[in-house]
Amino acid sequence: MDDPICPLCLRSIPANVAQSKHHLIPKLKGGKTGETVLLHHLCHKEIHASLTEDELARDYHSIDALRQHPRIAKFINWIKKRPADFNSRVPNKRR
Repeated sequence: MDDPICPLCLRSIPANVAQSKHHLIPKLKGGKTGETVLLHHLCHKEIHASLTEDELARDYHSIDALRQHPRIAKFINWIKKRPADFNSRVPNKRR
């Protein structure tokens, strides 16, 4: 079976790499039973380091919108040059 693809960075997610489900609308903002996407855990951490729950619910509740955010776009350009099993610390939160 092929590895799933992270919709944020478009790299494969190998079985041995930390992964997590991201609620496109945060659970605390009404998305508890809403759509989720499987991401590299590192990609997921970057989303939550870059955006507040309010911003996610209001303006960034799709992968396309997330990919347009300036900090996340910069992260994607950086991470896409790394191997799929790359791991790193996420820089300090914006908040």
